[in-house]
Amino acid sequence: MPKQSHSTTPTHQIRPLVPADLEAVITLSLQAWEPVFVSFESILGSATFDLLYRPDWRTAQTASVRKRCLADGAESFILTTADGVVAGFVVLQQDQEESLGVIEMIAVHPEHQRRGYGRTLMKFAIQRLRDRGLELINVTTGGDPGHAPARALYEAVGFTALPLVNYYLPSRAAQ
Repeated sequence: MPKQSHSTTPTHQIRPLVPADLEAVITLSLQAWEPVFVSFESILGSATFDLLYRPDWRTAQTASVRKRCLADGAESFILTTADGVVAGFVVLQQDQEESLGVIEMIAVHPEHQRRGYGRTLMKFAIQRLRDRGLELINVTTGGDPGHAPARALYEAVGFTALPLVNYYLPSRAAQ
């Protein structure tokens, strides 16, 4: 009796980001991180929030994503669905002197969340940095409600949190 062959189609692919991917990455990052910025504004108040993200958070975040994806030494990757849609991305940096790998940015488009793509990107990033011989891997996130899914993911793949607190005060605030 002949063996049955089962053909499987990959549900996603991770590949290096190319310049043509950048606008899709920026768009998905703004959609993915909108809850974070809503959370930040709620916590900080509009006056402080507006001072942190000039001229507005979308413009500031667009510039940040573009800068980090294209930074010297950055390794940027996208995750595409089987039909070629950019569903997520991750940006890595490394400091060989400190033997430290840093996951600078990671996001999954809201329409593709809760499908394991974030975990897939994290595992890819961790393995890529381990393959570089780095002894320690870092990822930073917020302690606000908007970052709760990110914290859950990072802890699920083995990261240990070190709580840090940032304080802000507009210099023109009443004393």
